[in-house]
Amino acid sequence: MRRLFVLLAACGGSEPSATAPDASAPKVDAPDPALGPAIPHSTGTCPPIVDGDVTFAPAGIAPRKVKLALATGAPSPGPLLIYWHATYSSPSEASYALGTTHTQLLNDGGIIAAPYSDDSAGMFEWFAVNGSTREDDFVLADEIVGCLVEAGRVDATRIHSLGMSAGGLQTTALSFLRASYIASVATFSGGLPADYNPPNTDTPNKFAALIFEGGSSDNVFGLDFQAASKKYRDVLSAHDHFAALCEHDGGHEIPLDAAPSVRTFFIANPYGAWPSPYVTGLPSSFPTYCGL
Repeated sequence: MRRLFVLLAACGGSEPSATAPDASAPKVDAPDPALGPAIPHSTGTCPPIVDGDVTFAPAGIAPRKVKLALATGAPSPGPLLIYWHATYSSPSEASYALGTTHTQLLNDGGIIAAPYSDDSAGMFEWFAVNGSTREDDFVLADEIVGCLVEAGRVDATRIHSLGMSAGGLQTTALSFLRASYIASVATFSGGLPADYNPPNTDTPNKFAALIFEGGSSDNVFGLDFQAASKKYRDVLSAHDHFAALCEHDGGHEIPLDAAPSVRTFFIANPYGAWPSPYVTGLPSSFPTYCGL
């Protein structure tokens, strides 16, 4: 896992990949957050927006299955949460991680999109986490966002990402490489490895991050997720993003008490909400192990 994010260093510019020639435009940050997020256009035929597994087919990559969760009759457009699952897990992890908050998000008019990983990605589910130069997972995220915004089902200023372990690392990567439309993120044991410095830290969009880590025992596959999470916090703070750290001391596990605070955090931090309303402190409803 020490080869994490080789892709990201290669993606700092705007050159398209060989396999996804239409993927370069979404990488360009909006020149001014006041103008709103730079939403990518769909590049394939968008699937029906229904509760359950659907297939997105963006240009340049193989079609990918995504588990969508949405509530019939809920107000729209609402927020979009892209959930990236952990190694050896599945998209159903989203409902486990969110608990009753899963239903609350759907009742908000939200859509939860949990991609299935590509079997060819490697051991750690997502291409970038394996050090691959393939951009498939980012292109898939662009297609999900483009299709759902174009369908009028998603508020373009309320696009968020959450993930655990490999999914937390993927969320970290997405926050930098798709800052053009990401409003805020939360990570469960994600962050920045010690030998990696991300591109695009000075993106005009100062997205917010709620960063959870499990303390000194949060260490698997040779990666210290406590240190990686703290580095993510420090890098964001140094570049004027808002970042809060939550050390739950539960090791490499999903903190099941976190979901209500994640929802509250996302509501309070839409695209362009800078400075964050939490700059002077987190709400008292957040876990006591969270702080600035």
